[in-house]
Amino acid sequence: MDERQGTGLDTTNQWSGQNQDRPPRGTDKNGAPADPVRLRRIKKLEIESLRKAGRAHIGDMRRAGADKTAAGYEARVSGADENRSARPSGAAGTQGGRMPGSGVSHNGRVSGADGAPGRRTYAGDGAQGRRISGSDDVRRPGGADSEGRREGKAPGGGSVQDKGRQRADEPKNARMAGTPGRQRPGGRGMRRGNRARRRRRNLILRLVSLVVLLVIAAGGALFWQKYGPSKEEADLKEYYGLENENDIAVVINNEVIRKEEGGAPVGKLIDGQPYVEYYVVRHYINERFYWDPNESIMLYTLPGGNVSVTVGSKEYTEINEKKSENYVILKTEGRTAYIALPFIKEYTGMDFSVYENPGRAAITCRWGEIQTAALKKNTEVRYQGGVKSPILTEVKKSDKVTVLEDEGDWKKVATADGFVGYVKTNALRKQVAETTTGSFIEPEYTNISVNHTINMAWHNVSHPDANNYMLETIASTKGLTTLAPTWFSISDTDGNMDSIASSDYVNFAHQQNLEVWGVLRDFHGEISSYEQTYEVLSYTSKRENLINQVIAEAIQFNLDGINLDFELISTECGEHYIQFVRELSVKCRQNGLVFSIDNYVPQPYNEHRDLKEQGIVADYVVLMGYDEHTEGSYEAGSVSSYGYVKSGIEDALEVVPKEKLVMGIPFYTRLWQETDKTPEQIAADEGTEAALYSKSITSTALSMDEAQQTLTQNGVETSWDNNTKQNYAQWEVDGTVYKIWLEDSASLEEKMKLIKGANLAGVAEWALGMENSGIWDMILQYVN
Repeated sequence: MDERQGTGLDTTNQWSGQNQDRPPRGTDKNGAPADPVRLRRIKKLEIESLRKAGRAHIGDMRRAGADKTAAGYEARVSGADENRSARPSGAAGTQGGRMPGSGVSHNGRVSGADGAPGRRTYAGDGAQGRRISGSDDVRRPGGADSEGRREGKAPGGGSVQDKGRQRADEPKNARMAGTPGRQRPGGRGMRRGNRARRRRRNLILRLVSLVVLLVIAAGGALFWQKYGPSKEEADLKEYYGLENENDIAVVINNEVIRKEEGGAPVGKLIDGQPYVEYYVVRHYINERFYWDPNESIMLYTLPGGNVSVTVGSKEYTEINEKKSENYVILKTEGRTAYIALPFIKEYTGMDFSVYENPGRAAITCRWGEIQTAALKKNTEVRYQGGVKSPILTEVKKSDKVTVLEDEGDWKKVATADGFVGYVKTNALRKQVAETTTGSFIEPEYTNISVNHTINMAWHNVSHPDANNYMLETIASTKGLTTLAPTWFSISDTDGNMDSIASSDYVNFAHQQNLEVWGVLRDFHGEISSYEQTYEVLSYTSKRENLINQVIAEAIQFNLDGINLDFELISTECGEHYIQFVRELSVKCRQNGLVFSIDNYVPQPYNEHRDLKEQGIVADYVVLMGYDEHTEGSYEAGSVSSYGYVKSGIEDALEVVPKEKLVMGIPFYTRLWQETDKTPEQIAADEGTEAALYSKSITSTALSMDEAQQTLTQNGVETSWDNNTKQNYAQWEVDGTVYKIWLEDSASLEEKMKLIKGANLAGVAEWALGMENSGIWDMILQYVN
């Protein structure tokens, strides 16, 4: 027998700890020597109890699948008596399953004989979490149980738990251990540990959930930032290009008009009245308004004469009648003119409305079919297609917009109040076609028309003496209806004119039933440059002077008409030129003179000549279907190929009525000479268009007879070129290559077929005297 006092066996079977409150081991409770036999029996029971508790613990772990994480172990080991409410006196188990005199604590420490207050004791071959009970009664100091609670006295000196804490039954897996008493694996400490682990686990789950939510929120924010609709509002002043306080935006036919770089504002609001800049009016609203900055006058040409307005005035003149408005009609800033919108409307088929914040004028002056759609819901009109584009304005459900372009998910639209932007396609109802009309009655420009197919020949008269040979010149002609002698030219930049008109010439022509249309030219006179022509036409007083003189000549010499042949018209001169055409047409109409205008075939470089307006105000528009290749060309070619004439007719008919269109054909051709360029010529051409061509080109204009003689002299035969529909010849002499595309009866007949097929008003020939005698029989077949 081990006689050491106050010892207990820990989970490592090591002796540790002493408790001074217990009697020494080997004595009874009164300190008298104990019976040795009884002590050995008690020792044996302790060892057996520890082994059984350990085996029970291991079995429980196996049956529970070694699950130590969730709730711990609840197996309890009781004494021999399974009825917890009736334990034998003198052998009751201690609260919490502590073994009297010995036990293994949860942390491996061995408790004293009576157990320290509040400390649990465990046993079982090193297994943790099991409470065991011995055969002796152990009482906490002060009557407290293992959890520090008061215990009641049990008969025989044992302790009894509060009845409210007793369980009716023990678990089926409870193990018997030793003398009466019970073992409760786990206990409150274990449950507290489980609760702590559950709290830690729940805290971790909450933290993970929070992190996931934060990640989702951040991702959603990034997604929304990238793909969600922006609430940014556009800077409307920047959108409309408004810089000054009294600037207003101008929206015409659903197009926002923006000022040119460094240009003047497109609109002004002055004294509560909206004004539009002159060039905007001319290019987008009504091109017949004309501003003369040199003489500070604005004109609008009606069929019977001009409407004229001076700067800063409420009064104006319409032809010969004085009128006035209750607002200033015309204002200027430097050389820039602004015309009051109500005054523009007086002479234009248009409607307009003016809005504020920002100031803008919405103008409609083009009528016809448009596409419209109503809104399904309230939405935004954005500057461009895309949810990130700034918002221009809000539109309400059932508002109607004009659909301008379809871009898939977005449509470009215009609102009634002058915003042009984009809305989502799914925000619009089905598009419908609508036809818009205006109530304005356009002025009618009457014309003088001849009652026959025109066969006009230009007569190139460069000297007064040439008038005396008129009868000889027309002697071999057939079917000719009109002579156009080149009599008038501009003598200076003040609009004065030179004339070599002849009364005898006119009288003889009339005797031959020929009309005479005197030709007014801006070349082959005292002035012969683009700048000089511009100087004359850009002043209202100079134009008026020139018109008055040519009309006076026509009346004096009893002419039948005026043929205008201005060829030195620059792009900058275009608006002044067409105003001159309008003004001259009025004077011709008033004096019974047929007014015709000569033009190149339509090309992009001569659009400023405005064939459409000519076709309205003039009686006839004449196309010069020649000079395809001229003296200044860099390569040899036809003067008037079939394709050149054909496309010229087709393009002109898009803007000029066929009953007003006359096609000009050539009575001449060009003989081309090609040579290799010399080093000096190559150096001189460097950096110019001429450098693109390897040959040096010169040409000479020949009449029909002169061209035929040239071929005969060189013994050259021609061949038919089906592309140009002309007879072609080429030969070489002393290193010079000669080329010629003939104008003869065969080539001109192809052109006459085009004229006849298009049912044009007639034909014109340049120039009388250059044809051969047989050509008129062919022409006569197509003009009568």
